[in-house]
Amino acid sequence: MKYTEFEDIISADRMRKYLVACNNDTRRAMTLYRHNLKLSQEMFTMISCFEVTLRNRIDKEMRQHWGTDWLHDFIMPGGPFSSDGRVDGTRKIIKKAYDELIRTNSYSHSKLLSQMEFGIWKYMFNNVQYRLGGRYLLNIFPNKPRSTAQNRVDNSRIFLELDYINNVRNRIAHHEPICFGNPVCIDTNYALTNYARMMKLFQWMGIDANRLMYGLDHVGEECGKIMCL
Repeated sequence: MKYTEFEDIISADRMRKYLVACNNDTRRAMTLYRHNLKLSQEMFTMISCFEVTLRNRIDKEMRQHWGTDWLHDFIMPGGPFSSDGRVDGTRKIIKKAYDELIRTNSYSHSKLLSQMEFGIWKYMFNNVQYRLGGRYLLNIFPNKPRSTAQNRVDNSRIFLELDYINNVRNRIAHHEPICFGNPVCIDTNYALTNYARMMKLFQWMGIDANRLMYGLDHVGEECGKIMCL
C-alpha cells in the first residue's frame, strides 16, 4: 500500500509521531506502525493473564475473610463500601454491574467478578479501600520483599505498581503507541519496563510466569524487531 493511502486510512495525526521517529521515511513509518500493533497485542496478552491472576488471587483471599459473595456484600447496605463516601465511585461501578446481572437473571459471584475492569482491582489497594477491606490483600504477595525505611513495599506501593500496568492497558485499549521515547524516537523501554513490572509481581505472588506464559510471551522478540528498524 502506498503511504498516502495508508495515512488516509490511519490519519495524518496518528502517523505524525511515526514519521518523526523514522526521519520522514514513509515506508519505515508504516512498518513501525504495524510492529507497534504486534507489540501491543503481545503486551495485552501479558496484561490479560496478569489481570485474571490478580483478580483470582484477590477473590480467593477475600473469600476467606468475607465469604463467598463478598463483592456483592461489600456494596450492600451495611457493607464496607456502603459506609464511606470516598469509595462511592467504586461502589457505583460494582452496583451497576450487579443490577444488570440481576436484570438479565444471570447473576453469580463469578460473573460479577468478570464484569470488573482492572481499575477495580487496582483500587482495592488504595489506602481507603484497603483499610475498609480489612487490610488482608498483601497476603496475596507472599514473596514480596519486606518493607524497609528506604523501600516500603506496602499497599500503596502495590497500588502504584498496578497503576503503571493499568496505564499501559488503557493506552493499548485506546490505540495509543507504546514504541516511543521522549523526545519522540523509536524506544521500547516503556513496554519493557512494564513487562518487567508484571513479571516481578507474578514472582511476588509466587507464580512462575515463564511457565504460565509458555508459548504466549513474545514481548522481548517484538521489542527487538522494533529496535532493529
